[in-house]
Amino acid sequence: MRGRRRSCRGGSSSQLVPDDSFSIDEEISHLTKLSSEPSHSTGPFIQGNHKKPLSSFKLLAGREGTGRLSLADRAYVMGRHLPLKGPWFLDCMDSEAYVSRFSDDGSLFVAGFRGSHIRIYDVQKGWKVQKDIIARSLRWTITDTSLSPDQHYLAYASLTPIVHVVNVQTGGTESYANVTDVHEGLDFSHGFSDYSDDDDYSFGIFSIKFSMDGREIVAGTNNDSIYIYDLLANKVSLRLVAHTADVNVVTFADETGNIIFSGSDDSLCKVWDRRCFAREKPAGVLAGHLDGITFIDSRGDGRYFISNGKDQAIKLWDIRKMSSSVKFSIPRAYDWDYRWMVYPSEARYMKHPHDQSLATFRGHSVLRTLIRCYFSPAQSTGQRYIYTGSSDKCVYIYDIVSGEIVAKLGWHGSIIRDCSWHPHHPTLVSSSWDGYVVRWEASGDDADPSSLKAKNQRRHPERYRMSFEL
Repeated sequence: MRGRRRSCRGGSSSQLVPDDSFSIDEEISHLTKLSSEPSHSTGPFIQGNHKKPLSSFKLLAGREGTGRLSLADRAYVMGRHLPLKGPWFLDCMDSEAYVSRFSDDGSLFVAGFRGSHIRIYDVQKGWKVQKDIIARSLRWTITDTSLSPDQHYLAYASLTPIVHVVNVQTGGTESYANVTDVHEGLDFSHGFSDYSDDDDYSFGIFSIKFSMDGREIVAGTNNDSIYIYDLLANKVSLRLVAHTADVNVVTFADETGNIIFSGSDDSLCKVWDRRCFAREKPAGVLAGHLDGITFIDSRGDGRYFISNGKDQAIKLWDIRKMSSSVKFSIPRAYDWDYRWMVYPSEARYMKHPHDQSLATFRGHSVLRTLIRCYFSPAQSTGQRYIYTGSSDKCVYIYDIVSGEIVAKLGWHGSIIRDCSWHPHHPTLVSSSWDGYVVRWEASGDDADPSSLKAKNQRRHPERYRMSFEL
C-alpha cells in the first residue's frame, strides 16, 4: 500500500532503459492463439488464408465433420461478442465499492463497500440480493473477500489482523454480525510475541484466499508477511516474513493449491511452494516492475500469471524464468507518491534493466488505490484478453497477443478499483468509488429502465481525510 518512492533508494534513472514498443514471448502468444482462434478440426471452411474474421456460420458448418465446436472455436465466436455495451444498473451505495467478484461458477456475485456493506447477488435470479452483510470490526474499508470452494462461507478482511467468516447459506437476507448471523473472527496475530493481545490494529490484511480444499485461508498483510490460517485447528499454522514491504496480494497458482504467488510494495513478485515452506524461502523471485505490485491473477495453469503495478503497467510472467533471489538493486529513481501524485511522465515508458516478464501492457492508470487486473475467462474467451480497472474511471481490455487496447469502457464518475467478467457469459461488472456497481453486456436494450446515462453519473464525495488509501 505504501506509495512513496525516493530517488535515494535502489538506484538512479540511468539504470532504466526505454521501452516504448510491445513484444511478447512466442510460447505464450502461441498458447493464447491455440485457445482463442479457430482450430483446423472444424473442417475445410477455415483452411488457407483467413486474415478476415470468420463468420459464426462458417464455424458452425465446419463442425459437421466433428459434431461439435472445439473450445477454441467457441472462444473465437464469444470473443467477437465482448461485453462492451452499456452500462446497466446493478446497485448503488453511499460508500465506495472496493472489491467485486463472480463466484467460480458464475451463479453468485460479491461486492464489498467501504461503508461496512458486503452484498451477495444471485445472478440466476435477476441479481437479487441473497445476503446483505454488515461487516464487523471494520477499519477504513473492506479490503478483500473470498468465497469458500463450496460457496457456503464468505471470509472478509479489513485493516486489522482479524478475518471474519460468515455462513452465506443461512435463511434471511440481512446478516448483522453476531445478531442475525455469527461472524466468526479468526485472529491472525494470536500467538506471535511481537503483537500484544491488546493491540487490535497491530497490522492490517490486504488480501485473502480460501485454499482449494476450504481448510485454510492464506493472507497478505502490511507487516510484510504471508499468513496461513488452519480452519480445522483454529489457529495460524504459518507466518512467513515474505517481502521487505506490504504484501498487497496473495493467490494460488492452480487448483492443486501447492503454489502461491505474492506481490508487494517492494516491487517483486514471489513464488512459494507449500511443500518447501520449512525453509521459509521463496521458490523463486520475479523482477521487472519499477514500483509496488497492486494485484496478481493466475492463468490457472501453475505457470503464467499477470500483475498490476504502480508503475502504470501490467506484466505477464512465466515462473520458469524466475530467479532464486534478487542479486541486483531495484531502480526507483522518481520521488512520487501514488496516493496523491501523478506518475512521472518520463518514467511511464521506462524498463527495468533486468526485467524478467514476458510482456508489458500500458494505457491504464494505477493511482490512489490497489487496482486489480485479470485474465478474461477461459471458457468464453480462451483467456485471449487482460482486463483491468483504472484510476481514470474506465475499464481497459487488452489483447494479449498484440498488446493493443481493444476496448475502453467509460461511464463511471470515479476510480474503478475492481471489475469481474462472468466465467461463461459476455457480462462484465465494474465497481467504482462513485458507489455504483454496473454491468456491461455484449447486447442489450437501451430502453431498459436500468440503462444508465451520463445524467446518472456522480462524482465520489470527498471523504479521504486519513493519511493513506489502499
